[in-house]
Amino acid sequence: MNRLPTLPASAHRERIDKDAASGGAIRRLIDNIRHNPHLYLMVLPGVLGFLLFHYVPMYGIVIAFQDYDLISGFWHSDWVGMEHLVSFFNDPTAWRIIRNTLLLGFYSLLFGFWPPIVLALLLNEASRAWFKKIVQSVSYLPHFIAVVIVVGMLMQLTSENGLINLLLNKLGFDNVHFFTDPSYFRTMYVISDVWQSIGWNSILFLAALTGIDPELYEASYMDGASRFRRMLHISLPGIMPTISIVLILSASHIVSVGFEKVYLMQNPAIYEVADILATYVYRRGIVGGDFSFAAAVGLMNNIAALLILWVANRTASRLRQESFW
Repeated sequence: MNRLPTLPASAHRERIDKDAASGGAIRRLIDNIRHNPHLYLMVLPGVLGFLLFHYVPMYGIVIAFQDYDLISGFWHSDWVGMEHLVSFFNDPTAWRIIRNTLLLGFYSLLFGFWPPIVLALLLNEASRAWFKKIVQSVSYLPHFIAVVIVVGMLMQLTSENGLINLLLNKLGFDNVHFFTDPSYFRTMYVISDVWQSIGWNSILFLAALTGIDPELYEASYMDGASRFRRMLHISLPGIMPTISIVLILSASHIVSVGFEKVYLMQNPAIYEVADILATYVYRRGIVGGDFSFAAAVGLMNNIAALLILWVANRTASRLRQESFW
């Protein structure tokens, strides 16, 4: 008679330890809920809202594999498998749209990630408290300006009679049509994005700088280190874990470029560089009514963002930097 294979003693003990640890964690959670019910009641609405608006709608992903019809609904629409993704990659404009998305996301990361770090380091070295507060307040304000207003400001500044063209005329140059010239779209997008987010994004790094032991600065000052040396060898390494985490999160945005600003800035003259996945999905899914196609492309985009996040986290782990797992 054949005997069932048995686990080695070490594997058996490891399994028992894992079961005991998981059981202990559950018991600790139950004890915490029993002793602090009011705290968990305070958290409950947020948790329920998150589940209701972020996880329950995920069932709608099934329409990415259906020929979805509003009348038939989820249960009775015909299944088509990967047909919508095949249709997307067979579209002659698909690779141009993917390239535009990746380039815009990469430029935003390349030129938009480090300015908040530099601003935080410089503000940390400011000796005048009143000057630091003024710079912080001025740099935070653009974050609270709506995207449509930012784009309107860009249009006014770069119009034929705008400030930039007036300055160019004074210098002897001809007018430049910024919003109809494809070569200026990415530059305007990135510069306006950095201007709008530099102050707000520096808050996290400023908070990390406050956690550095002041005795390190005092010791370096006694050793004769200059401000630049202190910033380079104490401040920057002190916030490196925060930089690593923010970089990992920002990497996934390479394929998740925001829709609003691109949509407001684009026009048929610059579709060649301004048409990205988000605007393409909007035209096909919302305007064109092809919900299944839009869901399939959106799902592909989200999976790509997840893969980039995993690669960035894995790379940070290999480099012995701070990571999520």
